[in-house]
Amino acid sequence: MGSDRGDIIPEAHHPEHCHVQGEGPPLIYIPGLDGTGLLFYRQARLLAHRFRVITFRLRDDARSMDTLVAEIARHLDDAVPDGTPAIMVGESFGGALAMSFALAHPERIRALVILNSFSRITPKIKLYAAITAASIVPWGTMRIARRLTASRLHSSHTHRDEINRFLLLTRATTRLGYINRLRILTHYDIRPRLKQIHVPTLFLAADEDHLIPSVEQATYMCARVPSAAMRVLQGHGHGCFLAPDLDLDEILKEWGNR
Repeated sequence: MGSDRGDIIPEAHHPEHCHVQGEGPPLIYIPGLDGTGLLFYRQARLLAHRFRVITFRLRDDARSMDTLVAEIARHLDDAVPDGTPAIMVGESFGGALAMSFALAHPERIRALVILNSFSRITPKIKLYAAITAASIVPWGTMRIARRLTASRLHSSHTHRDEINRFLLLTRATTRLGYINRLRILTHYDIRPRLKQIHVPTLFLAADEDHLIPSVEQATYMCARVPSAAMRVLQGHGHGCFLAPDLDLDEILKEWGNR
């Protein structure tokens, strides 16, 4: 796959690093396909006044969902040594990982918040095509593509400064991590196990998500998870945690004062 700059993990973004901000009940953010918890910066600021917000970078060498689930457990052991159940917020790929974690360790979860995620990816040919492209194109091309498609990825009213910061922070995404997470999704299908998720779960779905059919997927999952609720985020795109009018803290308060 080459050894260009995209395959190097800067020390500040090393997978073992875990950042904790604020005090109070634990809340852990599970990042999307980019693998970096740095993109939660805006919501972390809003939440830190009443939560202990935990962010981290996904391991790039992880080849299975089980490996990533075990990694999250280790981060919780370090950040929450007393074992207090955490609110887990999973975005896109991170939503798939968060639900997988809830099935493996329900005792460690107080509640799930799943943003713009899915029960499976179809058709799988899309995943294999993405894996092939990521394997053969120069990695710098990915940064160019991300810049060109930023307007479709984010909410239409997200500030340009936030999008520029997104582009800067996602430079830490490596080819290895990106491909491994795509490969994990080729084996991911949580549909038969949705009824086994018994922790309170809130599905958030952007109605202008051009990456995945978030509303359709959230509707499907919400109907099958026993203690689930759903909220459609009007006027938002896939990467809506950077939008100026989306406040996860307020959403949690409205959802049963979590």
